[in-house]
Amino acid sequence: MLVSMAKTVGRSGIVAIALLAGLQTASAQQKPAPAAGVSTHPDVGDDGAPAQDDVKQIKLTDDQVKHFIAAQSDLAAIASKLQDAGDKPDPALQAELEGIATKHGFGNFAELDDVAANISIVMAGLDSKTGDFVDPVEALKKERDDVQKDSSIPDTDKKQLMDELTEAISTTPKLQYKENIDIVKAHKAEIEKALQ
Repeated sequence: MLVSMAKTVGRSGIVAIALLAGLQTASAQQKPAPAAGVSTHPDVGDDGAPAQDDVKQIKLTDDQVKHFIAAQSDLAAIASKLQDAGDKPDPALQAELEGIATKHGFGNFAELDDVAANISIVMAGLDSKTGDFVDPVEALKKERDDVQKDSSIPDTDKKQLMDELTEAISTTPKLQYKENIDIVKAHKAEIEKALQ
């Protein structure tokens, strides 16, 4: 559901796995939804939801997106280790992640992680039918308005949905750099192929 995914938006951590999971869910729902992410950083709450400012939004460059795509095969090779590590990779795994990042032209893994998170925000907002970008925050607000107006939803369910949507809106980052949309759209097919 859009709400549960929005609660987990944040730094990508497990870059390939997290972005792929978000893309598959967004595709399956046929509506934009923020991609799920697992953080390798300690600023995630007990419920797994990162603070809204957890995603460092940056202006993406064409080269960064190409380097991200190239890194996916190496990240896929250690996917099971990443899954086993959860949000706290050991020093050896962290060193492996740093090595992958630098091999593919990033200064460090945090830079790769930031690029992945920014790509994820755009990919999650791309409508699967039209290819148009719908900001995930705006999509959540529209969903909340629709729930509010729907008289067929029992009051207790409506309250729970409204609370979840309100929380999701507060934890979902709004896209800061609109120019990222065109860069990501230009590489959309390559990104999706790299994450298969």
